[in-house]
Amino acid sequence: MAEYTNIYFIGIGGIGMSAIARYYKFKGLNVSGYDKTPSDLTHALENEGIGVHYEDNIDFIPKDVESTLVVYTPAIPADMGELVYVKEHGYKVVKRSRMLGEIAKGQSCLAVSGTHGKTTTSTLTAHILTESGEGCSAFLGGISNNYNTNLLVSKTPTVVAEADEFDRSFLQLFPTIAVITAMDADHLDIYGDIEHVHEAFKAFASQVSGTVIKKLGLPVSEADTKAKILTYHYNDSSADFYARNPQPDSLGYFSYDLVYPGGVIEGVKVGTPGWVNVENSVAAAAICLTYGLDPEKIKHAIGTFRGVKRRLEVHVNTEKLSYIDDYAHHPNELSTAISSMRDIFPGRKLTAIFQPHLYTRTRDFAPEFAQALSLVDKLILLDIYPAREEPIPGVTSEIIFKDVTCPEKVLIKKDELMEYIKNEDLDVLITFGAGNIDRFIEPFTELLKERVK
Repeated sequence: MAEYTNIYFIGIGGIGMSAIARYYKFKGLNVSGYDKTPSDLTHALENEGIGVHYEDNIDFIPKDVESTLVVYTPAIPADMGELVYVKEHGYKVVKRSRMLGEIAKGQSCLAVSGTHGKTTTSTLTAHILTESGEGCSAFLGGISNNYNTNLLVSKTPTVVAEADEFDRSFLQLFPTIAVITAMDADHLDIYGDIEHVHEAFKAFASQVSGTVIKKLGLPVSEADTKAKILTYHYNDSSADFYARNPQPDSLGYFSYDLVYPGGVIEGVKVGTPGWVNVENSVAAAAICLTYGLDPEKIKHAIGTFRGVKRRLEVHVNTEKLSYIDDYAHHPNELSTAISSMRDIFPGRKLTAIFQPHLYTRTRDFAPEFAQALSLVDKLILLDIYPAREEPIPGVTSEIIFKDVTCPEKVLIKKDELMEYIKNEDLDVLITFGAGNIDRFIEPFTELLKERVK
């Protein structure tokens, strides 16, 4: 990027975009950008000296066309004024995924892909490399609780990247080692059907030069890649990497022995609760062992990992009242998270608030959402968060709600939620969703902390 002095981001507040913005700020370039709405992340960028504005206004775009590179996210509508302007006025314009590919070129890339589990797994992988003293640069799809950022930088020529399947972004990466955590039907507005999702993951696997570490059972084979294929699983002993005898303590934190092709790491204790984090830690350890890290350093780092904001994130946890927040927005993510909650909180009443994300996803998976959400004791369902989409006639939260079979359920508007929760008798509260439900985390936490005083 030596030929550019300005990098301008359209959609700078996105989790992936902001990490790249921070990277180029660190490299000494002039970084600025647009986002639709202020958030904790955009405020953090502004505090780091990055200019952010919130109106679609071409006056904010650097006028020196030759020395300005424009990066945009596919979540931005094609007719957005600033995007149209830069395309019509000769600016070099690239997608976010292309930038990540450029950064990773010439370095050893460790990539984590999959329709769910990739943010926690990639963040833990980056933490293990950092904590062990090996070091890495990392572009993460969430805010690490250990480092309070989605970007790590290091002089070590190793990049940990969350490889996103949305818009086939991950096909810009050519990793040395890659994990594939899941290949569920998702982003069907892009892919059309699960066969095309599988095709994209196989194409990604074909770009890996060293080792593909896939969750046991996923349909990627030697025919799809020249890389060596290894497998991992939560506790299935037929996998190359698995947790032997995983045992939770009273708060849902697990200990286990990690079996791998070179031996066993005994007494691994996971720093985040739930069986799903055991599986994520097995995947991260598999990358790091394959990369060549010392097993004892891996064990230590798994124990000091504090998780990722909005990934099974514990805000209140007492015997009589608990509050967890999670980013789950796909049926399989929801059922996995709820199953983990049952492990962490056996015998307690689970009340879930869910905000559906995207009209297309709601339409495509309404029966699966209803089935997953039926696993809680009480569901509070909100309206759909549209994100980048226009409404689709007949597609509302009602198409999920009508088929939910849990003992109690209620459908309410977002602006009624705070008042509703104030009057609700709660045991374990969980908020789910990828929209703006995160705006409730702080007020809910304050409210519930008052109750347990």
